[in-house]
Amino acid sequence: MALLDLRTSNLGHEHVAHAHSHHQLILATCGTTELAIEGVGDRVTGGRGCLIPCAHHHEYQGDGRNRTLVLDVSLAALGDRRDGDSLQRLFERPRFFPVSPRLNHLAVTLMAQLEQFPALHSEIAALLLRALYLQLEDELPTGTTASLAGCRSGERIDLQRLNAWIDRHLADEIRVDQLAALCALSPGHFHALFRDLTGVTPVAYVQQRRLDHARALVRHSGLSLGHVASLVGFRDQGSFSRAYRRHFQLSPSTERRDR
Repeated sequence: MALLDLRTSNLGHEHVAHAHSHHQLILATCGTTELAIEGVGDRVTGGRGCLIPCAHHHEYQGDGRNRTLVLDVSLAALGDRRDGDSLQRLFERPRFFPVSPRLNHLAVTLMAQLEQFPALHSEIAALLLRALYLQLEDELPTGTTASLAGCRSGERIDLQRLNAWIDRHLADEIRVDQLAALCALSPGHFHALFRDLTGVTPVAYVQQRRLDHARALVRHSGLSLGHVASLVGFRDQGSFSRAYRRHFQLSPSTERRDR
């Protein structure tokens, strides 16, 4: 890969989980993506970005309406560029950060330039990184990760009701705005309250319930693994098996054979 590989993307509804050998910056110009790094999550929007250091496991699910800049930063870039120390500081740990209106406007402008002049992706990426570094240097001088917005103690989430609804819809697409509506909350406020209550994002929580239900079916039913996958909302047996292995540290076929 190039030292700086910048591209535009539209992150769809599919739940994706992986890690990679390069650093990554995620900036959205519109729409929303639910993203968690090592189980700690937030929402990537036009007002909130994300920095993912290499080798950190992360998972995400877009709303299908987002416009997103994804920048991959090769580790070689840290040593080969004069601003390598600045890059190292940017990616020293995972973080979600506020995107200022000025930075968001720059991202919108650079996205248009990138689509018109793709050959200039490295130069555009360098400008974006420099602007981000200057913003974070001003707004997060201590290097602490920005925290969630505070929650009002009088508001609560009926987790039992949510669990029942989720379990009835495991075979379907489950969106955060649907869960928020059940609690009469905005999606953003619901996301913050839910993570405060459970310690994980709504997307990660739904994934856990899918897999827990799948494990019961793998252990106690004779259904094929492909059928189990469809019943709990996975598009194919391959993606189901990979998610199952990550979560339980063994494959569903091994689980069934050893039961």
